[in-house]
Amino acid sequence: MVKKVAVLVPNPVNGSGLFQYLEAFFENGISFKTFAMAESVNVKTNSGVSLQTDDVVANLKGHENEYNALVFACGDAVPTLAENAAKQYQDTITVIRNFGNSGKLLAGHCAAALLFDNAGVAQGKQVALHPYIKQIVKNCKGTDSKFVVDGNLYTAQTENTIPQLIPFLLKALKG
Repeated sequence: MVKKVAVLVPNPVNGSGLFQYLEAFFENGISFKTFAMAESVNVKTNSGVSLQTDDVVANLKGHENEYNALVFACGDAVPTLAENAAKQYQDTITVIRNFGNSGKLLAGHCAAALLFDNAGVAQGKQVALHPYIKQIVKNCKGTDSKFVVDGNLYTAQTENTIPQLIPFLLKALKG
């Protein structure tokens, strides 16, 4: 059975990373829906390209059971999340926690592992994450690996290492 994926899209998002996931899902017949981590469905890539997501993360909260997996498409997410900590950040953390506590697949690159750590769903697991944030994760084990699969967590170090992670992610989503 092919699974349905919720994709979290920060504003601004790293377009290269986002489109690698979406293209892989589309080409492999995997159903997905994009959710802006913003108050509006209108987001931009970090190179300024305007995009429209399917919905906003606040509307995913409470509907996690409709999806089998969650993907975090990083971008300039950490500064944006810091600016919006009282708004989308709490919704995002709640959604990640709900997916993780249900044992659902969680995937992402760059700062994804930091969000998984902050949500409390990466306890003791190894993760790949951007080298600049390796020292600030608390409960998971940051590695220097280009990608890591540990249980239900699928992480890539940066958008440049997503292609190494994608085959493992697709296998899990198709299984």
